[in-house]
Amino acid sequence: MGLTSDAVLAAAVLAAVLLFAGTLVLWPRLARRGWGAVTGRAGLLLATQLVLFTAVGLAANRAFGFYASWADLFGQEKEQGVVVDHTPGRDPLRVVGSQRVPGAAGGPAAAGRIQRVEIAGRTSRIASPAYVYLPPEYFQPRHRTRVFPAAVVLTGYPGTASALVDKLHYPRTARELARAGRMPPMILVMLRPTVAPPRDTECVDVPGGPRAESFFAVDLPGALRGHYRVAGKPGGLGIVGNSTGGYCALKIALHHPGVYGAGAGLSAYYEAPLDATTGDLFRGDEALRRRADLWWYLAHAPAPDTSLLVTTSRKGESNYRDTLRFIERVKGTGRTRISSIVLESGGHNFNTWRREIPATLEWLGKRLDDTRK
Repeated sequence: MGLTSDAVLAAAVLAAVLLFAGTLVLWPRLARRGWGAVTGRAGLLLATQLVLFTAVGLAANRAFGFYASWADLFGQEKEQGVVVDHTPGRDPLRVVGSQRVPGAAGGPAAAGRIQRVEIAGRTSRIASPAYVYLPPEYFQPRHRTRVFPAAVVLTGYPGTASALVDKLHYPRTARELARAGRMPPMILVMLRPTVAPPRDTECVDVPGGPRAESFFAVDLPGALRGHYRVAGKPGGLGIVGNSTGGYCALKIALHHPGVYGAGAGLSAYYEAPLDATTGDLFRGDEALRRRADLWWYLAHAPAPDTSLLVTTSRKGESNYRDTLRFIERVKGTGRTRISSIVLESGGHNFNTWRREIPATLEWLGKRLDDTRK
Protein backbone atom coordinates (compact mmCIF):
# COMPACT_ATOMS: atom_id res chain seq x y z
CA MET A 1 0.00 0.00 0.00
CA GLY A 2 1.33 3.41 -1.00
CA LEU A 3 2.21 6.16 1.43
CA THR A 4 -0.58 8.40 0.11
CA SER A 5 -3.22 5.68 -0.33
CA ASP A 6 -6.63 5.84 1.34
CA ALA A 7 -6.07 2.36 2.79
CA VAL A 8 -2.93 3.36 4.70
CA LEU A 9 -4.58 6.43 6.18
CA ALA A 10 -7.73 4.49 7.07
CA ALA A 11 -5.66 1.74 8.73
CA ALA A 12 -3.76 4.30 10.82
CA VAL A 13 -6.98 6.03 11.91
CA LEU A 14 -8.61 2.69 12.75
CA ALA A 15 -5.57 1.61 14.78
CA ALA A 16 -5.63 4.88 16.71
CA VAL A 17 -9.34 4.46 17.51
CA LEU A 18 -8.89 0.83 18.59
CA LEU A 19 -5.92 1.65 20.80
CA PHE A 20 -7.81 4.52 22.42
CA ALA A 21 -10.79 2.25 23.08
CA GLY A 22 -8.49 -0.50 24.36
CA THR A 23 -6.85 1.93 26.74
CA LEU A 24 -10.24 2.87 28.23
CA VAL A 25 -11.20 -0.78 28.64
CA LEU A 26 -7.90 -2.03 30.06
CA TRP A 27 -7.03 0.95 32.24
CA PRO A 28 -8.85 -0.31 35.38
CA ARG A 29 -6.92 -3.59 35.21
CA LEU A 30 -3.66 -1.72 34.83
CA ALA A 31 -4.38 0.78 37.63
CA ARG A 32 -2.50 -1.37 40.13
CA ARG A 33 0.97 -1.09 41.52
CA GLY A 34 3.79 -3.17 40.21
CA TRP A 35 6.11 -3.11 37.24
CA GLY A 36 3.75 -5.10 35.07
CA ALA A 37 0.89 -2.64 35.49
CA VAL A 38 3.14 0.41 35.05
CA THR A 39 4.71 -1.07 31.92
CA GLY A 40 1.26 -1.85 30.52
CA ARG A 41 0.01 1.71 31.10
CA ALA A 42 3.14 3.22 29.57
CA GLY A 43 2.97 0.87 26.59
CA LEU A 44 -0.69 1.68 25.86
CA LEU A 45 -0.11 5.43 26.12
CA LEU A 46 2.98 5.37 23.93
CA ALA A 47 1.37 3.10 21.33
CA THR A 48 -1.75 5.28 21.17
CA GLN A 49 0.25 8.48 20.76
CA LEU A 50 2.55 6.93 18.16
CA VAL A 51 -0.32 5.69 16.01
CA LEU A 52 -2.19 9.00 16.46
CA PHE A 53 0.83 11.02 15.32
CA THR A 54 1.29 8.61 12.41
CA ALA A 55 -2.31 9.19 11.31
CA VAL A 56 -1.90 12.97 11.57
CA GLY A 57 1.38 12.80 9.64
CA LEU A 58 -0.17 10.69 6.88
CA ALA A 59 -3.09 13.12 6.59
CA ALA A 60 -0.76 16.12 6.45
CA ASN A 61 1.37 14.43 3.80
CA ARG A 62 -1.71 13.73 1.67
CA ALA A 63 -2.82 17.35 2.01
CA PHE A 64 0.52 18.99 1.26
CA GLY A 65 2.31 16.41 -0.91
CA PHE A 66 5.61 16.35 0.98
CA TYR A 67 6.46 12.76 0.01
CA ALA A 68 5.05 10.62 -2.80
CA SER A 69 6.07 7.16 -1.60
CA TRP A 70 7.73 5.22 1.22
CA ALA A 71 10.99 5.31 -0.77
CA ASP A 72 10.67 9.09 -1.10
CA LEU A 73 10.05 9.39 2.66
CA PHE A 74 13.16 7.38 3.55
CA GLY A 75 15.36 9.02 0.88
CA GLN A 76 15.59 5.96 -1.37
CA GLU A 77 13.50 7.09 -4.38
CA LYS A 78 14.26 4.03 -6.46
CA GLU A 79 12.04 5.08 -9.36
CA GLN A 80 13.56 8.53 -9.90
CA GLY A 81 16.57 7.48 -11.92
CA VAL A 82 16.31 7.82 -15.71
CA VAL A 83 18.97 6.56 -18.12
CA VAL A 84 20.06 9.43 -20.37
CA ASP A 85 21.23 8.64 -23.90
CA HIS A 86 23.18 11.63 -25.20
CA THR A 87 23.27 10.36 -28.77
CA PRO A 88 23.00 13.41 -31.07
CA GLY A 89 19.61 13.82 -32.68
CA ARG A 90 17.61 11.98 -30.04
CA ASP A 91 14.58 13.86 -28.74
CA PRO A 92 15.49 14.95 -25.18
CA LEU A 93 11.81 14.86 -24.23
CA ARG A 94 10.03 11.50 -24.21
CA VAL A 95 6.32 10.99 -23.51
CA VAL A 96 5.78 7.97 -21.26
CA GLY A 97 2.05 8.26 -20.53
CA SER A 98 -0.98 10.51 -20.44
CA GLN A 99 -4.02 11.18 -18.29
CA ARG A 100 -7.18 13.25 -18.22
CA VAL A 101 -7.33 16.73 -16.79
CA PRO A 102 -9.03 16.43 -13.35
CA GLY A 103 -12.55 17.83 -13.45
CA ALA A 104 -12.70 17.99 -17.25
CA ALA A 105 -14.88 15.79 -19.47
CA GLY A 106 -14.45 14.87 -23.10
CA GLY A 107 -11.55 14.18 -25.42
CA PRO A 108 -8.32 16.18 -25.71
CA ALA A 109 -9.86 18.74 -28.11
CA ALA A 110 -12.51 19.54 -25.49
CA ALA A 111 -10.72 18.97 -22.20
CA GLY A 112 -6.99 19.14 -22.93
CA ARG A 113 -4.56 16.46 -21.85
CA ILE A 114 -1.80 15.87 -19.31
CA GLN A 115 1.25 13.98 -20.56
CA ARG A 116 3.83 12.32 -18.33
CA VAL A 117 7.26 12.93 -19.78
CA GLU A 118 10.93 12.33 -19.11
CA ILE A 119 13.34 15.15 -19.94
CA ALA A 120 17.02 14.46 -20.55
CA GLY A 121 19.31 17.47 -20.26
CA ARG A 122 22.09 17.47 -22.83
CA THR A 123 23.92 20.40 -21.24
CA SER A 124 23.39 19.62 -17.56
CA ARG A 125 23.25 15.81 -17.98
CA ILE A 126 20.30 15.85 -15.60
CA ALA A 127 17.19 13.78 -16.25
CA SER A 128 13.86 14.61 -14.66
CA PRO A 129 10.25 13.44 -14.91
CA ALA A 130 7.53 16.04 -15.43
CA TYR A 131 3.87 16.53 -16.25
CA VAL A 132 2.91 18.60 -19.30
CA TYR A 133 -0.57 20.10 -19.58
CA LEU A 134 -1.69 20.75 -23.15
CA PRO A 135 -4.81 22.96 -23.47
CA PRO A 136 -7.77 21.88 -25.63
CA GLU A 137 -6.79 24.34 -28.37
CA TYR A 138 -3.53 22.44 -28.86
CA PHE A 139 -5.53 19.52 -30.32
CA GLN A 140 -8.08 21.49 -32.34
CA PRO A 141 -7.57 21.46 -36.14
CA ARG A 142 -8.07 25.21 -36.53
CA HIS A 143 -5.09 25.79 -34.21
CA ARG A 144 -2.78 23.17 -35.74
CA THR A 145 -0.14 25.77 -36.67
CA ARG A 146 -0.53 27.94 -33.58
CA VAL A 147 2.30 28.30 -31.09
CA PHE A 148 1.41 28.61 -27.41
CA PRO A 149 2.87 30.45 -24.43
CA ALA A 150 4.25 28.05 -21.85
CA ALA A 151 5.09 28.19 -18.17
CA VAL A 152 7.36 26.00 -16.08
CA VAL A 153 5.65 25.27 -12.73
CA LEU A 154 7.79 24.19 -9.77
CA THR A 155 6.90 22.60 -6.44
CA GLY A 156 8.53 23.38 -3.13
CA TYR A 157 11.05 21.08 -1.44
CA PRO A 158 10.70 18.16 -1.20
CA GLY A 159 7.36 18.33 -3.00
CA THR A 160 5.84 16.03 -5.61
CA ALA A 161 5.06 17.00 -9.20
CA SER A 162 1.72 15.19 -9.00
CA ALA A 163 0.63 17.62 -6.25
CA LEU A 164 0.71 20.43 -8.82
CA VAL A 165 -1.98 18.52 -10.71
CA ASP A 166 -4.02 16.96 -7.91
CA LYS A 167 -3.59 19.37 -4.99
CA LEU A 168 -2.86 22.79 -6.48
CA HIS A 169 -5.04 22.20 -9.57
CA TYR A 170 -2.84 24.06 -12.06
CA PRO A 171 -4.21 22.35 -15.22
CA ARG A 172 -7.85 22.64 -14.17
CA THR A 173 -7.40 26.29 -13.19
CA ALA A 174 -5.61 27.15 -16.45
CA ARG A 175 -8.34 25.48 -18.49
CA GLU A 176 -11.13 27.29 -16.62
CA LEU A 177 -9.42 30.68 -16.90
CA ALA A 178 -8.80 30.21 -20.63
CA ARG A 179 -12.44 29.19 -21.20
CA ALA A 180 -13.54 32.35 -19.38
CA GLY A 181 -11.24 34.48 -21.55
CA ARG A 182 -9.14 35.57 -18.57
CA MET A 183 -5.88 34.15 -19.94
CA PRO A 184 -4.67 32.69 -23.24
CA PRO A 185 -4.47 28.91 -23.65
CA MET A 186 -1.12 27.99 -22.11
CA ILE A 187 1.10 24.92 -21.90
CA LEU A 188 2.19 24.08 -18.34
CA VAL A 189 5.30 22.03 -17.57
CA MET A 190 5.09 20.82 -13.98
CA LEU A 191 8.01 19.33 -12.07
CA ARG A 192 10.09 19.48 -8.91
CA PRO A 193 12.99 21.90 -8.51
CA THR A 194 14.77 18.94 -6.92
CA VAL A 195 16.15 17.55 -10.20
CA ALA A 196 18.89 15.62 -8.38
CA PRO A 197 16.91 14.00 -5.53
CA PRO A 198 17.12 13.76 -2.63
CA ARG A 199 19.43 16.78 -2.63
CA ASP A 200 17.92 20.25 -2.53
CA THR A 201 20.02 22.04 -5.14
CA GLU A 202 18.15 25.37 -4.88
CA CYS A 203 18.43 25.55 -8.70
CA VAL A 204 22.18 26.21 -8.45
CA ASP A 205 24.92 24.95 -10.78
CA VAL A 206 26.81 23.26 -7.97
CA PRO A 207 30.58 23.16 -8.66
CA GLY A 208 31.42 19.53 -9.33
CA GLY A 209 27.76 18.62 -8.72
CA PRO A 210 24.32 18.88 -10.31
CA ARG A 211 23.94 21.74 -12.80
CA ALA A 212 20.37 22.51 -11.85
CA GLU A 213 20.24 26.09 -13.15
CA SER A 214 21.54 24.99 -16.55
CA PHE A 215 18.83 22.35 -16.68
CA PHE A 216 16.08 24.96 -16.23
CA ALA A 217 17.72 27.74 -18.25
CA VAL A 218 19.02 25.74 -21.23
CA ASP A 219 17.93 22.11 -21.36
CA LEU A 220 14.28 22.36 -20.41
CA PRO A 221 13.39 25.27 -22.75
CA GLY A 222 15.21 23.56 -25.62
CA ALA A 223 13.43 20.27 -25.01
CA LEU A 224 10.03 21.99 -24.90
CA ARG A 225 10.54 23.95 -28.09
CA GLY A 226 11.85 20.88 -29.87
CA HIS A 227 8.82 18.75 -28.98
CA TYR A 228 5.83 21.07 -28.57
CA ARG A 229 4.49 24.13 -30.40
CA VAL A 230 5.90 26.54 -27.83
CA ALA A 231 6.55 30.22 -28.55
CA GLY A 232 10.14 30.51 -29.69
CA LYS A 233 10.76 34.23 -29.18
CA PRO A 234 13.18 35.31 -26.44
CA GLY A 235 11.20 35.61 -23.27
CA GLY A 236 8.42 33.38 -24.61
CA LEU A 237 8.39 31.22 -21.50
CA GLY A 238 7.32 31.94 -17.95
CA ILE A 239 8.23 30.25 -14.69
CA VAL A 240 6.30 30.02 -11.41
CA GLY A 241 6.78 28.13 -8.17
CA ASN A 242 5.94 28.02 -4.49
CA SER A 243 8.40 28.17 -1.57
CA THR A 244 11.71 26.72 -2.86
CA GLY A 245 10.19 26.65 -6.33
CA GLY A 246 9.29 30.32 -5.89
CA TYR A 247 12.87 31.25 -5.08
CA CYS A 248 14.01 29.27 -8.13
CA ALA A 249 11.43 30.96 -10.36
CA LEU A 250 12.49 34.48 -9.34
CA LYS A 251 16.18 33.70 -9.63
CA ILE A 252 15.96 32.04 -13.02
CA ALA A 253 13.77 34.83 -14.42
CA LEU A 254 16.32 37.41 -13.18
CA HIS A 255 19.34 35.48 -14.48
CA HIS A 256 17.83 34.50 -17.84
CA PRO A 257 15.42 37.21 -19.05
CA GLY A 258 16.04 36.23 -22.66
CA VAL A 259 14.55 32.82 -21.94
CA TYR A 260 11.90 33.55 -19.33
CA GLY A 261 9.78 36.63 -19.88
CA ALA A 262 8.20 36.49 -16.44
CA GLY A 263 8.73 34.76 -13.09
CA ALA A 264 6.35 34.37 -10.15
CA GLY A 265 7.37 33.34 -6.62
CA LEU A 266 4.54 32.23 -4.32
CA SER A 267 5.71 32.44 -0.70
CA ALA A 268 9.26 32.68 -1.98
CA TYR A 269 12.46 33.48 -0.14
CA TYR A 270 15.29 35.47 -1.66
CA GLU A 271 18.58 33.73 -0.96
CA ALA A 272 19.59 30.08 -0.97
CA PRO A 273 19.81 28.42 2.45
CA LEU A 274 22.66 26.10 3.38
CA ASP A 275 21.59 23.15 5.50
CA ALA A 276 21.59 19.38 5.67
CA THR A 277 19.33 19.07 2.61
CA THR A 278 21.41 21.36 0.38
CA GLY A 279 24.94 20.49 1.40
CA ASP A 280 27.69 22.87 0.28
CA LEU A 281 26.13 24.47 -2.79
CA PHE A 282 28.94 26.87 -3.65
CA ARG A 283 32.15 25.01 -2.71
CA GLY A 284 33.85 28.25 -1.70
CA ASP A 285 32.92 30.08 -4.93
CA GLU A 286 32.01 33.51 -3.57
CA ALA A 287 30.91 34.84 -6.97
CA LEU A 288 28.46 31.96 -7.33
CA ARG A 289 27.14 32.51 -3.81
CA ARG A 290 26.53 36.21 -4.47
CA ARG A 291 24.82 35.46 -7.77
CA ALA A 292 22.38 33.14 -5.99
CA ASP A 293 21.56 35.87 -3.45
CA LEU A 294 18.76 37.92 -5.03
CA TRP A 295 19.42 40.87 -2.70
CA TRP A 296 23.01 41.10 -3.91
CA TYR A 297 22.04 40.48 -7.52
CA LEU A 298 19.51 43.30 -7.64
CA ALA A 299 21.96 45.70 -6.00
CA HIS A 300 25.01 44.90 -8.16
CA ALA A 301 24.04 43.24 -11.44
CA PRO A 302 22.50 45.09 -14.40
CA ALA A 303 18.72 45.20 -14.02
CA PRO A 304 17.18 42.60 -16.36
CA ASP A 305 14.25 43.39 -18.64
CA THR A 306 11.75 40.96 -17.11
CA SER A 307 8.58 40.89 -15.01
CA LEU A 308 8.34 39.46 -11.50
CA LEU A 309 5.43 38.62 -9.21
CA VAL A 310 5.76 37.89 -5.48
CA THR A 311 3.12 36.80 -2.98
CA THR A 312 2.84 36.86 0.79
CA SER A 313 0.35 37.27 3.65
CA ARG A 314 0.25 39.89 6.39
CA LYS A 315 -0.54 37.14 8.90
CA GLY A 316 0.80 33.63 8.55
CA GLU A 317 3.77 34.01 6.21
CA SER A 318 7.29 34.49 7.54
CA ASN A 319 8.41 36.21 4.32
CA TYR A 320 6.08 39.22 4.67
CA ARG A 321 8.68 41.85 5.62
CA ASP A 322 11.29 40.45 3.24
CA THR A 323 8.76 40.53 0.40
CA LEU A 324 7.97 44.20 1.02
CA ARG A 325 11.72 44.92 0.99
CA PHE A 326 12.12 42.90 -2.21
CA ILE A 327 9.36 44.89 -3.92
CA GLU A 328 11.08 48.16 -3.04
CA ARG A 329 14.46 46.81 -4.15
CA VAL A 330 13.09 45.78 -7.55
CA LYS A 331 11.28 49.09 -7.99
CA GLY A 332 14.59 50.80 -7.39
CA THR A 333 16.18 49.13 -10.42
CA GLY A 334 14.09 51.23 -12.78
CA ARG A 335 13.88 48.46 -15.40
CA THR A 336 12.67 45.21 -13.88
CA ARG A 337 8.90 45.21 -13.37
CA ILE A 338 7.37 43.96 -10.11
CA SER A 339 3.82 42.99 -9.09
CA SER A 340 2.52 41.44 -5.88
CA ILE A 341 -0.33 39.57 -4.23
CA VAL A 342 -0.66 40.29 -0.49
CA LEU A 343 -3.33 38.35 1.39
CA GLU A 344 -4.64 39.47 4.76
CA SER A 345 -3.93 36.03 6.20
CA GLY A 346 -2.71 32.68 4.95
CA GLY A 347 -0.03 30.23 5.97
CA HIS A 348 2.72 28.51 4.05
CA ASN A 349 0.43 25.83 2.62
CA PHE A 350 -1.58 24.55 -0.34
CA ASN A 351 -4.76 26.38 0.64
CA THR A 352 -2.98 29.73 0.50
CA TRP A 353 -1.36 28.96 -2.85
CA ARG A 354 -4.67 27.80 -4.36
CA ARG A 355 -6.03 31.26 -3.53
CA GLU A 356 -3.12 32.91 -5.36
CA ILE A 357 -2.78 30.66 -8.40
CA PRO A 358 -5.72 31.99 -10.51
CA ALA A 359 -4.51 35.60 -10.31
CA THR A 360 -0.93 34.43 -10.85
CA LEU A 361 -1.83 32.54 -14.04
CA GLU A 362 -3.80 35.55 -15.32
CA TRP A 363 -0.80 37.79 -14.67
CA LEU A 364 1.55 35.31 -16.31
CA GLY A 365 -0.71 34.90 -19.34
CA LYS A 366 -0.73 38.64 -19.98
CA ARG A 367 3.06 38.92 -19.73
CA LEU A 368 3.71 35.94 -21.99
CA ASP A 369 0.99 36.93 -24.43
CA ASP A 370 2.73 40.29 -24.79
CA THR A 371 5.97 38.58 -25.79
CA ARG A 372 4.21 36.91 -28.73
CA LYS A 373 2.88 40.11 -30.35
